Amino acid sequence: MRQAPATTTDSSAQDPGYTSLPYRSDIDGLRAIAVLAVLFYHFGLPGFDGGFVGVDVFFVISGFLIGGILWREYESTGRIWLRHFYVRRFRRLAPAFFTMAMVTALFSWALLLPFEFREFGKQLISATIYLSNVLFFRQAGYFDTASEDKPLLHTWSLAVEEQFYVFLPLFILLFSRNRRALLVALVGCWAASLAACIWFTPSHQTATFYLFPFRAWELLSGVLLAIWGCETGRRWRGHALLSGLGLALVLGSLLFIPAGPHFPGLFAVFPVLGAVLLLANGCGRNPVNRLLSTREAVFFGKISYSLYLWHWPVMTLSVYLRGGYANLAEAVVWMAVSVGLAWLSWRFVENPVRHLRVPGVAILGGTALASAAMLGLGGWLYLKDGLPGRFGAEVRPHIAASADFLQDWSRCHTPAEGPLMGLEICPIGPDGTPEVLVWGDSHVRAFKEGLDLAAHEAGTPGLIIWRAGCPPLFDVRKVESAATQAQDTACTNANLQIKQSFDRLDGLKKVLLIGRWTYYANGTGIGLDAENTIAVHPVETPTHLGEPQAAIVATAAEATVNRLLDTFEEVIVLRQPPEIAQYDSRLAAREAAHRGWPLAKAPVTQPDIPRAALAQRIAPAEAPWRALAESGVVTWLDPWPRICDDTACHALVDDAGYYFDNNHVTNSAARALRDLFAPVFASGEGAGS
Repeated sequence: MRQAPATTTDSSAQDPGYTSLPYRSDIDGLRAIAVLAVLFYHFGLPGFDGGFVGVDVFFVISGFLIGGILWREYESTGRIWLRHFYVRRFRRLAPAFFTMAMVTALFSWALLLPFEFREFGKQLISATIYLSNVLFFRQAGYFDTASEDKPLLHTWSLAVEEQFYVFLPLFILLFSRNRRALLVALVGCWAASLAACIWFTPSHQTATFYLFPFRAWELLSGVLLAIWGCETGRRWRGHALLSGLGLALVLGSLLFIPAGPHFPGLFAVFPVLGAVLLLANGCGRNPVNRLLSTREAVFFGKISYSLYLWHWPVMTLSVYLRGGYANLAEAVVWMAVSVGLAWLSWRFVENPVRHLRVPGVAILGGTALASAAMLGLGGWLYLKDGLPGRFGAEVRPHIAASADFLQDWSRCHTPAEGPLMGLEICPIGPDGTPEVLVWGDSHVRAFKEGLDLAAHEAGTPGLIIWRAGCPPLFDVRKVESAATQAQDTACTNANLQIKQSFDRLDGLKKVLLIGRWTYYANGTGIGLDAENTIAVHPVETPTHLGEPQAAIVATAAEATVNRLLDTFEEVIVLRQPPEIAQYDSRLAAREAAHRGWPLAKAPVTQPDIPRAALAQRIAPAEAPWRALAESGVVTWLDPWPRICDDTACHALVDDAGYYFDNNHVTNSAARALRDLFAPVFASGEGAGS
């Protein structure tokens, strides 16, 4: 029998001898580097910009250990005992996972809003059946800010590993009669996966990040290393220079690889190669291996699985409760909480179950029962819509508003020809040739349900064209902090195409302009979105030095209306609803739900704003539209009397949530205000200003 690779193992007392591999403290040290890198990255410690590559190091280690165990079994018996293999895996992984999942579910029940708790139910289901990587692939990317609202996001890497645990033993069994073909097939899979990862990352980064086929090469790198060691009788002593190079590649990767759209791709080769070199040379007596074998490194290596499991829920739920960390010291405190929970999990869950002398059928049965419980809980949370009854009456209007922003866009399409070719257009009202065009920015999206209902009630077909952050004005270009250069350019090009299309659009009689006019005139958001900025410039004429942006917008507004009147019988402008500066429905709901909680952040939202506080901001934005309305050039629709009283404007009107954030109305508000749009869809003369 060939020399076995000297690696760590997860064996139990019932396992055959070929799965009991010698312990290597350097592997625990490498695990420590991997898990601490991930920990530091997620908690935002400066200097660890590439800490997410710790997961790639874990993949290589898993491939090396599992590949070594399975290859020894295959060499010794000519087959793979799947039952024994999965008993070992479940014994090792399931207890800590289910403990973490249940505790996270309890805290999520107390903290998360209903729609967030409903999504947690989906996460729980997908994590339990090892498909969470597929779920998160279909949602926002790993590096998006939305990822911090997903307490089980980190289980994507566990799903990849579990899929590997299905793939590898079955793959070995498939080629078990032809050893040479098996080796060739494994190398072929490794090469194909690596090539696909590099090739598709620029165009499909979310897929290459999350999905197993694009990550398989990382695990197979460890597998092939283990097989090579078995076949050559390696003792993994290697050379000190190679250990140093491996450590440099791993540390350099976690310090310098940038997060974002270029990873994994070619960047992932560096941490994977570094991990391979460290594993291949880990038993030699050199400074690197002594460093990896220190007591502190081994400690974090031993608790690495539990630390990975616990750190992400601790981080996401603490940030959720606190509204963000006040400083680095607070982040360190929560990291310490993660380490403490990880040690408790390792000491009282992982170790006892791993060494518990029970039959394999008990392990499989217990795993099946726990899985069924998690699936049942996740399904219940989803079907019960996140249990909205958990919260009192003072929270519910904000909760309802936070979930009241999705519309039905199924009628939208993008023409392949014609004057609006390439632009998404959305019919509203009854079927037929559109008579009304609604053109604007994301405020059109917010009012869509009301516009559609008003069009149906009037029996008048209409058409919506909208683009977020894009002012419905001709001959200007915008540069926005919340948009990419490509999105800014697309706005300019779309508005030019719209301008050139009107003479070729038959049937349109009226146009309604809807926009966040104060944003364009002032150049910034307000209150909770004050950090958002937008610069508006003339397309052809350079901006005069010192010319106020409000003047540029005013000139564009007048020119746009004049151009529209060449085609349309009537131009109607919606007065922008008042901005409730310090309001955000989701944040307000969280603050109300967490009132009285220890450590909860002090409330910052305010559902009301004095009218006087908006006067200076709205004056330059509304001046050109009011002048046009007073001269009878445009029709001016004013929603303010329905949202404000004599002194203040309100996000909650008659106990109903009218605002999703500080400037977008909810669907409920749009439907309640639909009578404002009756003049837009009425036939005959306009209703006047």
